[in-house]
Amino acid sequence: MAKDFPIVCVGGSAGGLDAYTRLLKNLPADLGVAIVIVNHLRTVATRLHHILPNYTPMPVELISDRLVVRPNCVFIIPEKRDLHVLDGEFRLEPISKPRGWPDVITVFLRSLTENWSGQLIAVIVSGYDGDGAAALCGIRDVGGITIAQKLETAIQPDMPQSAIASGCVDFILSPEEIAQEVRRIAARDPSIP
Repeated sequence: MAKDFPIVCVGGSAGGLDAYTRLLKNLPADLGVAIVIVNHLRTVATRLHHILPNYTPMPVELISDRLVVRPNCVFIIPEKRDLHVLDGEFRLEPISKPRGWPDVITVFLRSLTENWSGQLIAVIVSGYDGDGAAALCGIRDVGGITIAQKLETAIQPDMPQSAIASGCVDFILSPEEIAQEVRRIAARDPSIP
């Protein structure tokens, strides 16, 4: 199976569900990208794989170790895990920062820059703290595209604000505009609105 399709990492936390649903509602099922939702969860079991199928025609899967990364799917990080990618598969590790704010988004984005040959799109949406911001310059360094949620559209703007403050954000967009941009990038066609 090809391992060079785009991966869209959507990192969020508090208020993220609103952003995820608004984004997914505006993406077609045959986009040819893998959507990976990296949500901050330390102890509470995620319910996203039960909720998000109501908002997208794509299959939504909770990530298990060595699950193959596939296009046209939405993948959800499980709680209390760091997420990596290697040889076209997801790899789960015990969370490396069990106290304080987790850095699971940063960990996954750095893994993508080292181990994924396809286009990378890093999206930071509503959430507390600044997870993900530290990895955005690295995403750009390998030719990836970085997007932060427009602050006034985020329930909790800390996370996108930290992303913007990194100086490495290409676009600042609402969830609906993020979906448009992802569609344009996936089609490799600048004329798509």
